Amino acid sequence: MSHPSNTPVPDAAVPTLDEAYAECERITRTEAGNFYYGIRLLPAAKRTALCAVYALARRIDDIGDGDLPREVKLKALEDTRTDLGRLAEPDLGGSVDPVYVALADAARRYPVPLGAFGELIDGVVTDLADEVRIADWEAFVVYCRRVAGSIGRLCLSIFGSDAVISGGDANRSQVELFADQLGIALQQTNILRDIREDLGNRRIYLPQSELAEWGIELAVDAAGRLIDPDGRLAEYIRFASGRAEQWYADGLRLVPHLDWRSRACCAAMAGIYRHLQRVIAADPTQVYDKRLSLSGGQKARVALGSLMGRSA
Repeated sequence: MSHPSNTPVPDAAVPTLDEAYAECERITRTEAGNFYYGIRLLPAAKRTALCAVYALARRIDDIGDGDLPREVKLKALEDTRTDLGRLAEPDLGGSVDPVYVALADAARRYPVPLGAFGELIDGVVTDLADEVRIADWEAFVVYCRRVAGSIGRLCLSIFGSDAVISGGDANRSQVELFADQLGIALQQTNILRDIREDLGNRRIYLPQSELAEWGIELAVDAAGRLIDPDGRLAEYIRFASGRAEQWYADGLRLVPHLDWRSRACCAAMAGIYRHLQRVIAADPTQVYDKRLSLSGGQKARVALGSLMGRSA
């Protein structure tokens, strides 16, 4: 199996499962930020499996965000797609990569929809255009579903769900829809938080049709601050935040279907992002010149409140 040059090549020896999972947990603990606050609430078996899922998703994202030439990135993504197809082979196609070793074991223990990683790859390919422009709301939802709804469905496969286990196909589809909606809600928060940063990378994820309707042309001043002379951008961000809030409400219908530990994990992660969304809505200008984030203490308080059933 191939490894992009921005990913460490593992030693020749095949890692043990304990070693493979330990590496995935290290990646998640180091890189996941908000995500890890929820993951560590899971029992050990689910926590390690979800760390394996996160580690590969992170690798895919890192390929897209790295400094390699576009052609090299595209090849690395296609190689990853090929590698995923080999996970069912007895020896993983000869892989000694700890992320694949752990993920293959997780997929044997849980119904991990490996095709969702393919959707994530499709979303990252979108990011590799010279300029990213999303035409309209429908295209925006498709993009968010690829890069985040896919993660929601991957998480659900590890969490488990009473409805999926005991219900029929209709119930399964409904619960998967909730997971998809929750992932899309989180991605809307990411996009609103990162408008300035994405613009600097020639990426505008906000729907072009909506920006035109609101009379907004995204730009920064000499200091690198988003320009908003008439307040239209701030007003649009409040509008978009309100819409994201509805996606949170829809997606969080997933929570009652989960066992209590998975419910705690999901509620904590979603609660942190939802709180950040509300902070942005309260004062959109906060994202004009910095990457807004919550402190460790704020995250802990919001996560605890979510676990106790309080709104973010």
